[in-house]
This record gives sequence, structure tokens and C-alpha cells, in this order.
Amino acid sequence: MSINAREAILMAARNIAQSQGYNGLNFRDLAQQVGIKPASIYYHFPSKADLGVAVARRYWEDGAAALATISEQTPDPLQALGRFPEIFRRSLEADNRLCLGSFVGAETDNLPAEMAREIQTFTEVNVAWLSKLLVAAKVCEPSTSDTRARAIFSAVAGAQLIARSRADISLFDTLIDAYRDCGPLPA
Repeated sequence: MSINAREAILMAARNIAQSQGYNGLNFRDLAQQVGIKPASIYYHFPSKADLGVAVARRYWEDGAAALATISEQTPDPLQALGRFPEIFRRSLEADNRLCLGSFVGAETDNLPAEMAREIQTFTEVNVAWLSKLLVAAKVCEPSTSDTRARAIFSAVAGAQLIARSRADISLFDTLIDAYRDCGPLPA
């Protein structure tokens, strides 16, 4: 089995987890989606826990890369902050999926410990990026930037959850606009 098969498994598992959570992941459905035998998945991922950890790690790594791309494309920190919701909107655009950090994060009590840590890393990567840009944009002082960053992250994730529950991406956009008008997102 090739590296490409491993990547296909990871991508399909991510998509399933974003729409059904960790508990919705099963090797039979995953194998069917990828077009391989269920036993073939074990070649790369000996257990569901191993697969979950790999999916969560890849998710935060991809998230960090997306944030870096925003920073590179948009050097003005205030404008870059304004683009943060794009990342969450993309999940909604992709078959009304939810951020893996939100969906799987809600299952934390039932996750393998290492996967829970990887999901927490996703949050911390986002909060650190937001915090850094809030200070660079002079929106707040370093002493309050972490709290403000967590408020932004939570608000955007919450807007995504509400929009997903109604299958209405325009609701996400409306909430993000309200966050810009009334806080916590800087305008």
C-alpha cells in the first residue's frame, strides 16, 4: 500500500470525523469510501485510536499551515485577523462539515488521551496565532491577548456550529458580521 493510500485514508477519515465525529469512524465505511479492503487500513493504522491521533495531528498541522498562509498573503495583522473565519467557513462549504476541533472536542471524554491532546493542540495553535496578531494589530495588550483570542476562537467555532445545525452558511456570515460590529472580532 502506497503513501497515497495512507493520505486517502487520512482525508476520508477526516471527512467522516467532521460530519459524524470520532464515534462515527469505522474501518468498514472508511474502506468503502477509499475503495480498499478494511484490513488494508490496519497496514497504516493498527487501531482506530492510531487513526484518530493521525487525523487530529494532521488537522492541526493543516490548520497551522492555513494560518501561516493567511499571514503570508495578508501581512497587515488587522486584515489577517479579519480573514480568520474563512478557515471555519471552508468546512461549512465542504458538505456542511464542522471543524474537527469542535466536533471531536465535544467527544473528549470518549477519545483516546493522545487524540484529545492533538485536538487541544488545534485550539492552542489557533489561539496563539490570534493572540500574536491581536498584539501586532494593537487591538489589545499582551496581558489580555490570550483571553481575547480564546473569545474569538470560541465565537467563530460557535457560529459555525449554529450555522451547521441549520445547514445555513449565510447564518455563519451574519454572525461573523455581528461579531465584527459588536465584538469580539476587531473590525
